[in-house]
Amino acid sequence: MLLRRGLAEAVGTFVLVFGGVGTAVIAGEQVGNLGVALAFGLSLLAMAYAVGPISGCHINPAVTFGLLLRRKITLAEAVPYWVAQIIGGVVAAGILLAIVAGRKGGYHAGSEGLGANGFGAHSPGGYPLGSALAAEVVLTAFLVFTVLAATDRIANAAFAGIPIGLVLTLIHLVGIPIDNTSVNPARSIASAVYAGGWALGQLWLFIVAPLVGAALAAALHAALFRGAETIDPAESAVAAELESPVSG
Repeated sequence: MLLRRGLAEAVGTFVLVFGGVGTAVIAGEQVGNLGVALAFGLSLLAMAYAVGPISGCHINPAVTFGLLLRRKITLAEAVPYWVAQIIGGVVAAGILLAIVAGRKGGYHAGSEGLGANGFGAHSPGGYPLGSALAAEVVLTAFLVFTVLAATDRIANAAFAGIPIGLVLTLIHLVGIPIDNTSVNPARSIASAVYAGGWALGQLWLFIVAPLVGAALAAALHAALFRGAETIDPAESAVAAELESPVSG
Protein backbone atom coordinates (compact mmCIF):
# COMPACT_ATOMS: atom_id res chain seq x y z
CA MET A 1 0.00 0.00 0.00
CA LEU A 2 2.76 2.46 0.92
CA LEU A 3 4.65 1.58 -2.28
CA ARG A 4 1.56 2.32 -4.34
CA ARG A 5 1.07 5.62 -2.55
CA GLY A 6 4.72 6.53 -3.12
CA LEU A 7 4.40 5.76 -6.82
CA ALA A 8 1.31 7.98 -6.97
CA GLU A 9 3.27 10.80 -5.35
CA ALA A 10 6.10 10.38 -7.86
CA VAL A 11 3.65 10.46 -10.78
CA GLY A 12 1.83 13.48 -9.38
CA THR A 13 5.03 15.43 -8.78
CA PHE A 14 6.23 14.48 -12.25
CA VAL A 15 3.10 16.01 -13.77
CA LEU A 16 3.36 19.14 -11.62
CA VAL A 17 7.00 19.78 -12.52
CA PHE A 18 6.70 18.83 -16.17
CA GLY A 19 3.49 20.80 -16.63
CA GLY A 20 4.44 23.86 -14.59
CA VAL A 21 8.16 24.18 -15.24
CA GLY A 22 7.67 22.93 -18.78
CA THR A 23 5.24 25.75 -19.49
CA ALA A 24 7.68 28.29 -18.05
CA VAL A 25 10.64 26.97 -20.05
CA ILE A 26 8.95 26.15 -23.35
CA ALA A 27 6.06 28.60 -23.56
CA GLY A 28 6.79 31.25 -20.96
CA GLU A 29 7.27 34.01 -23.53
CA GLN A 30 3.99 33.11 -25.22
CA VAL A 31 1.71 32.66 -22.20
CA GLY A 32 3.36 35.00 -19.67
CA ASN A 33 3.23 34.70 -15.90
CA LEU A 34 -0.53 34.14 -15.91
CA GLY A 35 -0.16 31.15 -18.19
CA VAL A 36 2.62 29.66 -16.07
CA ALA A 37 0.58 30.20 -12.90
CA LEU A 38 -2.41 28.46 -14.47
CA ALA A 39 -0.19 25.57 -15.60
CA PHE A 40 0.92 24.92 -12.02
CA GLY A 41 -2.59 25.31 -10.63
CA LEU A 42 -4.22 23.11 -13.26
CA SER A 43 -1.53 20.45 -12.87
CA LEU A 44 -2.21 20.25 -9.14
CA LEU A 45 -5.98 20.30 -9.66
CA ALA A 46 -5.81 17.46 -12.17
CA MET A 47 -3.54 15.35 -9.99
CA ALA A 48 -5.76 15.91 -6.94
CA TYR A 49 -8.42 13.87 -8.68
CA ALA A 50 -6.08 11.53 -10.56
CA VAL A 51 -3.80 10.34 -7.74
CA GLY A 52 -5.57 11.87 -4.75
CA PRO A 53 -7.63 8.72 -4.12
CA ILE A 54 -4.38 6.77 -3.79
CA SER A 55 -1.96 9.02 -1.90
CA GLY A 56 -3.82 12.21 -1.00
CA CYS A 57 -1.89 14.10 -3.71
CA HIS A 58 0.64 15.91 -1.53
CA ILE A 59 3.18 16.11 -4.41
CA ASN A 60 5.11 18.61 -2.30
CA PRO A 61 7.42 17.91 0.66
CA ALA A 62 6.15 21.04 2.43
CA VAL A 63 2.56 19.79 2.26
CA THR A 64 3.65 16.41 3.60
CA PHE A 65 5.52 18.18 6.40
CA GLY A 66 2.45 20.19 7.32
CA LEU A 67 0.31 17.07 7.41
CA LEU A 68 2.97 15.35 9.50
CA LEU A 69 2.91 18.17 12.04
CA ARG A 70 -0.89 17.90 12.21
CA ARG A 71 -0.56 14.14 12.72
CA LYS A 72 -2.50 13.30 9.57
CA ILE A 73 0.44 11.21 8.36
CA THR A 74 3.16 9.38 10.25
CA LEU A 75 6.91 9.89 9.88
CA ALA A 76 7.23 6.36 8.51
CA GLU A 77 4.82 7.37 5.75
CA ALA A 78 6.22 10.86 5.22
CA VAL A 79 9.79 9.78 4.42
CA PRO A 80 8.81 7.60 1.41
CA TYR A 81 6.56 10.41 0.23
CA TRP A 82 9.48 12.86 0.32
CA VAL A 83 11.73 10.45 -1.58
CA ALA A 84 9.05 9.77 -4.20
CA GLN A 85 8.29 13.47 -4.68
CA ILE A 86 11.93 14.34 -5.27
CA ILE A 87 12.44 11.43 -7.67
CA GLY A 88 9.31 12.32 -9.63
CA GLY A 89 10.39 15.95 -9.92
CA VAL A 90 13.97 15.18 -10.94
CA VAL A 91 12.86 12.71 -13.60
CA ALA A 92 10.37 15.23 -14.99
CA ALA A 93 12.98 17.98 -15.16
CA GLY A 94 15.44 15.61 -16.83
CA ILE A 95 12.96 14.67 -19.55
CA LEU A 96 12.03 18.33 -19.98
CA LEU A 97 15.69 19.24 -20.42
CA ALA A 98 16.13 16.50 -23.01
CA ILE A 99 13.19 17.90 -24.96
CA VAL A 100 14.23 21.56 -24.93
CA ALA A 101 17.85 20.66 -25.70
CA GLY A 102 16.61 19.49 -29.09
CA ARG A 103 15.29 22.88 -30.15
CA LYS A 104 17.09 25.05 -32.68
CA GLY A 105 20.13 26.54 -30.98
CA GLY A 106 19.92 24.03 -28.14
CA TYR A 107 19.36 24.75 -24.46
CA HIS A 108 21.89 25.03 -21.65
CA ALA A 109 20.38 24.52 -18.20
CA GLY A 110 23.34 26.11 -16.46
CA SER A 111 22.95 29.47 -18.20
CA GLU A 112 19.20 29.44 -18.90
CA GLY A 113 18.18 28.00 -15.56
CA LEU A 114 15.52 25.43 -16.45
CA GLY A 115 13.01 27.40 -14.38
CA ALA A 116 15.20 27.31 -11.28
CA ASN A 117 14.27 29.44 -8.29
CA GLY A 118 16.59 32.27 -7.34
CA PHE A 119 17.03 35.58 -5.57
CA GLY A 120 19.27 38.60 -6.05
CA ALA A 121 20.83 38.53 -9.50
CA HIS A 122 18.79 35.41 -10.29
CA SER A 123 15.41 36.85 -9.30
CA PRO A 124 13.19 37.79 -12.28
CA GLY A 125 12.45 41.11 -10.59
CA GLY A 126 15.76 41.59 -8.82
CA TYR A 127 14.37 40.78 -5.36
CA PRO A 128 16.96 40.16 -2.60
CA LEU A 129 17.30 37.17 -0.30
CA GLY A 130 15.09 38.67 2.42
CA SER A 131 12.21 39.29 0.04
CA ALA A 132 12.41 35.79 -1.40
CA LEU A 133 12.58 34.27 2.08
CA ALA A 134 9.52 36.17 3.30
CA ALA A 135 7.56 35.41 0.14
CA GLU A 136 8.31 31.69 0.27
CA VAL A 137 7.32 31.41 3.94
CA VAL A 138 4.06 33.32 3.47
CA LEU A 139 3.07 31.74 0.17
CA THR A 140 3.82 28.21 1.36
CA ALA A 141 1.73 28.91 4.45
CA PHE A 142 -1.13 29.89 2.10
CA LEU A 143 -0.85 26.58 0.27
CA VAL A 144 -0.43 24.27 3.25
CA PHE A 145 -3.17 25.97 5.27
CA THR A 146 -5.54 25.60 2.31
CA VAL A 147 -4.69 21.90 2.01
CA LEU A 148 -5.22 21.33 5.72
CA ALA A 149 -8.46 23.30 5.88
CA ALA A 150 -9.96 21.99 2.64
CA THR A 151 -9.36 18.36 3.62
CA ASP A 152 -10.64 18.67 7.18
CA ARG A 153 -13.74 16.66 8.06
CA ILE A 154 -15.80 19.80 8.55
CA ALA A 155 -15.04 20.88 4.97
CA ASN A 156 -16.50 19.36 1.81
CA ALA A 157 -13.39 17.30 1.12
CA ALA A 158 -14.73 15.89 -2.15
CA PHE A 159 -14.16 19.33 -3.69
CA ALA A 160 -10.81 20.00 -1.99
CA GLY A 161 -8.86 19.87 -5.24
CA ILE A 162 -10.55 23.03 -6.51
CA PRO A 163 -9.47 25.52 -3.81
CA ILE A 164 -6.04 23.91 -3.60
CA GLY A 165 -5.48 24.28 -7.35
CA LEU A 166 -6.78 27.85 -7.26
CA VAL A 167 -4.57 28.90 -4.37
CA LEU A 168 -1.49 27.49 -6.11
CA THR A 169 -2.38 29.62 -9.14
CA LEU A 170 -2.70 32.69 -6.92
CA ILE A 171 0.61 31.87 -5.23
CA HIS A 172 2.41 31.76 -8.56
CA LEU A 173 0.91 35.04 -9.71
CA VAL A 174 2.46 36.67 -6.66
CA GLY A 175 5.70 34.71 -6.49
CA ILE A 176 6.94 34.35 -10.07
CA PRO A 177 8.33 37.91 -10.30
CA ILE A 178 10.07 37.45 -6.94
CA ASP A 179 11.89 34.14 -7.31
CA ASN A 180 10.05 32.05 -9.94
CA THR A 181 7.93 30.62 -7.09
CA SER A 182 8.92 27.50 -5.25
CA VAL A 183 6.65 26.71 -2.25
CA ASN A 184 7.72 23.16 -3.09
CA PRO A 185 11.21 21.83 -2.33
CA ALA A 186 10.82 18.96 -4.79
CA ARG A 187 10.09 21.39 -7.62
CA SER A 188 13.13 23.51 -6.68
CA ILE A 189 15.44 20.52 -6.33
CA ALA A 190 14.33 19.21 -9.72
CA SER A 191 15.42 22.35 -11.58
CA ALA A 192 18.53 23.02 -9.49
CA VAL A 193 19.98 19.54 -10.05
CA TYR A 194 20.31 20.28 -13.77
CA ALA A 195 20.99 24.01 -13.59
CA GLY A 196 23.79 23.48 -11.06
CA GLY A 197 26.03 26.38 -9.98
CA TRP A 198 24.07 29.31 -8.56
CA ALA A 199 20.83 27.30 -8.47
CA LEU A 200 22.34 24.71 -6.15
CA GLY A 201 23.97 27.47 -4.11
CA GLN A 202 20.63 29.15 -3.47
CA LEU A 203 18.62 25.95 -3.14
CA TRP A 204 18.75 25.97 0.67
CA LEU A 205 16.28 28.85 0.82
CA PHE A 206 13.74 26.98 -1.27
CA ILE A 207 13.93 24.00 1.08
CA VAL A 208 14.03 25.81 4.41
CA ALA A 209 11.48 28.57 3.74
CA PRO A 210 8.69 26.25 2.51
CA LEU A 211 9.15 24.01 5.56
CA VAL A 212 8.93 27.04 7.86
CA GLY A 213 5.79 28.15 6.03
CA ALA A 214 4.31 24.68 6.40
CA ALA A 215 4.97 24.76 10.14
CA LEU A 216 3.23 28.13 10.46
CA ALA A 217 0.27 26.83 8.48
CA ALA A 218 0.03 23.75 10.71
CA ALA A 219 0.04 25.94 13.82
CA LEU A 220 -2.68 28.19 12.40
CA HIS A 221 -4.79 25.22 11.39
CA ALA A 222 -4.40 23.71 14.86
CA ALA A 223 -5.66 26.94 16.40
CA LEU A 224 -8.63 27.38 14.07
CA PHE A 225 -9.69 23.76 13.73
CA ARG A 226 -9.05 22.61 17.27
CA GLY A 227 -11.14 19.55 18.10
CA ALA A 228 -12.18 18.88 14.50
CA GLU A 229 -12.08 15.27 13.37
CA THR A 230 -8.99 14.50 11.30
CA ILE A 231 -8.83 12.42 8.14
CA ASP A 232 -7.08 9.09 8.27
CA PRO A 233 -3.74 9.22 6.39
CA ALA A 234 -4.94 6.49 4.03
CA GLU A 235 -7.80 8.70 2.83
CA SER A 236 -7.26 11.34 0.19
CA ALA A 237 -8.38 14.88 -0.23
CA VAL A 238 -10.81 14.00 -2.98
CA ALA A 239 -11.91 10.60 -1.71
CA ALA A 240 -12.43 11.56 1.92
CA GLU A 241 -16.21 11.47 1.79
CA LEU A 242 -16.62 8.54 -0.57
CA GLU A 243 -18.31 5.50 0.93
CA SER A 244 -16.14 2.87 -0.73
CA PRO A 245 -12.33 2.83 -0.71
CA VAL A 246 -10.25 2.76 -3.87
CA SER A 247 -9.73 -0.80 -5.03
CA GLY A 248 -6.46 -2.31 -6.15
